[in-house]
Amino acid sequence: MSSKYVYDFGGSSTDGGADMKNLLGGKGANMAEMSNLGIPVPPGFTITTEVCTHFMNNDDGYPDGLEKQVAASIARLEKEFGATFGDHDNPLLVSVRSGSRVSMPGMMDTVLNLGLNDSTVEGLISRTENPRFAYDSYRRFIQMYGNVVMGVHSELFEEKLGEARERAGVQVDNELSPKDLEALIEDYKAIVAKHADQPFPEDVKDQLYGSVAAVFHSWNSPRAISYRKMHSYPADWGTAVNVQTMVFGNMGDDCATGVAFTRDPSTGDKRFFGEYLVNAQGEDVVAGIRTPLPVDGAEGSLEHVMPEAYQELVKVYHRLEKHYRDMQDIEFTIQNGKLWMLQTRSGKRTGRAAVRIAVDMVHEGLIDEKTAMMRVEPEQLEQLLHPMVDPSVSATSIAHGLPASPGAASGHIVFSVEQALERTSKGEDVVLVRTETSPEDIDGMKVARAILTARGGMTSHAAVVARGMGKCCVAGCSELRIDYEAGTVTANGKTYHAGDEITVNGTSGHVFEGVLPTVKPTLDDYFRRFMEWADAARVLKVRTNADTPEDAENARAFGAEGIGLCRTEHMFFGEDRIDVVRQMILAEDTEERKEALAKILPMQRDDFVGVFGAMDGFPVTVRLLDPPLHEFLPSEPEDIDALAARLGEDRAELAAEIAALHESNPMLGHRGCRLGISYPEIYETQVRAIMEAACIVQRDGVEVMPEIMVPLVGIRGELAHLREKIVRVADEVLKEQGSRLDYLVGTMIEVPRAAIAAGRIAEYSDFFSFGTNDLTQLTFGFSRDDAQKFIETYIELGVMARDPFDTLDDLGVAELVRTAAEKGRATRPDIKLGICGEHGGDPESVRICHGIGLDYVSCSPFRVPIARLAAAQAALER
Repeated sequence: MSSKYVYDFGGSSTDGGADMKNLLGGKGANMAEMSNLGIPVPPGFTITTEVCTHFMNNDDGYPDGLEKQVAASIARLEKEFGATFGDHDNPLLVSVRSGSRVSMPGMMDTVLNLGLNDSTVEGLISRTENPRFAYDSYRRFIQMYGNVVMGVHSELFEEKLGEARERAGVQVDNELSPKDLEALIEDYKAIVAKHADQPFPEDVKDQLYGSVAAVFHSWNSPRAISYRKMHSYPADWGTAVNVQTMVFGNMGDDCATGVAFTRDPSTGDKRFFGEYLVNAQGEDVVAGIRTPLPVDGAEGSLEHVMPEAYQELVKVYHRLEKHYRDMQDIEFTIQNGKLWMLQTRSGKRTGRAAVRIAVDMVHEGLIDEKTAMMRVEPEQLEQLLHPMVDPSVSATSIAHGLPASPGAASGHIVFSVEQALERTSKGEDVVLVRTETSPEDIDGMKVARAILTARGGMTSHAAVVARGMGKCCVAGCSELRIDYEAGTVTANGKTYHAGDEITVNGTSGHVFEGVLPTVKPTLDDYFRRFMEWADAARVLKVRTNADTPEDAENARAFGAEGIGLCRTEHMFFGEDRIDVVRQMILAEDTEERKEALAKILPMQRDDFVGVFGAMDGFPVTVRLLDPPLHEFLPSEPEDIDALAARLGEDRAELAAEIAALHESNPMLGHRGCRLGISYPEIYETQVRAIMEAACIVQRDGVEVMPEIMVPLVGIRGELAHLREKIVRVADEVLKEQGSRLDYLVGTMIEVPRAAIAAGRIAEYSDFFSFGTNDLTQLTFGFSRDDAQKFIETYIELGVMARDPFDTLDDLGVAELVRTAAEKGRATRPDIKLGICGEHGGDPESVRICHGIGLDYVSCSPFRVPIARLAAAQAALER
């Protein structure tokens, strides 16, 4: 650990810069960078992330030497600003803010106006001759410090504030008189004394170190932990603390505060986009307490109200965007007409905006194509594929707010995190409806299909977090009247209850009653151009997991280069065929089984005709029957009764047959290639259906490339035995049809033994497809479903870094893939290698696959663009 714990910025001394984010956090590094550029920044200092780590690891203790360094930096601020910290006559006030190395909007704590007490507030009145401002700052400080540091619920302060407005007969806080505010301060201090069991601290040094400790503790608050998990940020990063001289946007009508983006964060349009409030502090804008006004354009905008400050702000934002070569999210305060910059950072943006901004900046010469591709997170691309409300549907909006995050979704109304979690655990879709969201709502926001708030603007907590998550959001919907206690929301005179269904259109800002149909989005020229760059850069091919022609067509539209997994068992579950499949399973002998299979053959053949046709010119890997047979049979008594009646079977005998097929551990039982060896007629029928379909579409001019995959092989003899039968049937069909086409026979590597014995198995395999879902289960000895009971605990305790079912386990499972790849190629240099588990759509897993040297990954259709970009980034990184 370094012995330097404090870095100055602003004024006459700046120690850091933008390249020190790991040590100074994003906020501190960027404050230092703006200072170096000569941009007006209130002087301050940063306590490093190393101090946070020490604090957490040493029972909330600070390293030796910290207090001395902090005291020196405070002395510098006093000299720069001509005021003294804690002085009765001329007090220096500071803010204390968090600053992690990556943006985590609203997840950690902030304290403003620190340094006020019963003595210094009088000095502030004397210095400014503005008692309303001084008392307003003091009551804000008590509320913020009382909540953040002393743990007093904000609702208790808000309730008193509401009573004060009601007594004064005013609507908004800045209309309260000095006398109103002075009385409110006494109420606030009484709340603190009662609920914190101690008086509000008068000593400014205690205030400072109490706030620093609170910021450090907020790094491990439930909301911050949840946010870190969502984005896979390590817990040991810690947060820096920024202590900065206060500048005030709440001193009068020539003061303001605001948040802005150098481009539209929802659409990517190249336009200055922001909101501000006159006579307010920054938290008012992001918290949605008052409805903000636009920075530019309309009457009432900052451009019209404070034109000189606006022009200075425009010059600054142009300079910052050019310097950082990225869209910036900026915070500013105007005090008595003078502009001060409080923050700049790369702005959170939707997937559509990320792509457009990247493409535009290449054309503007700010960045090159490689930088553009590395700047867009692969997961963001999924947002571009989100549905929107069908424009042909006529529906009347029940409310309208700000289109804070695009897309459309429907769900049951919920008013709390608890309601959201309860309903989603039952498989229901929900819309989280709040007056305004706060960081405590993060878990509810995570599971909700959409977010709807009554207050807040385009830069509110709800808007910023929803855009980051890729969820549709409508904010600032002022027509809504929410009653949490009653569990109702009223919109334009009609009341809706928890559980009622609504549709939220985050693209237009409208809210509709009930569930409206949606349509697929169209992909624009920006997306196509961006993906052309990605495709040119990547080495890995990207296929899709698809079982129907519709899935295959969707995947082709998203750029899939074939099907890596077509699961034949999914074709068996239709109402028109499941009973025929059951007849096959329950057959008493081979001949009876073949009779049922003769009915199944044309069904499967028709399915393959559709899939092959949709994948014209691309390979299709078809997995032969994999799951154990009992999965196709009913288990509930009433369902067994119904099946017995339909098949004309004795109910007791049927129940006994079903019970006999049940397996105690079906994952390790009679399934996959084991079924094909026990009942060869099943695989023979499927191979015939595949090859007959291939011949049919070939005659129609389709270029067909079938790949027949045998599942669950662990022994060379299994594949040798089955390959002989597959080739025999396939060649018979080609001869019967008078056709010539190439086909491959391979296996899915999902048993650890198969990976170890891959060199021998490759003697009979044209390709390996790694089934990483089962390979992960069998390698760890975890059941995918049951493991969720403890994996989250493992991650919280640091036993595991990530869920191995979400991201490929690089040390164990991926090592088996590497081993199998090396041994397979040693035996058969031209063997084709890919993965078809869900990991194929996970960006980090794609990077691992690129490093191993696989030929392709396969994923669900809507993950195909994600995998394409992740593959490009993996190639560029290496």
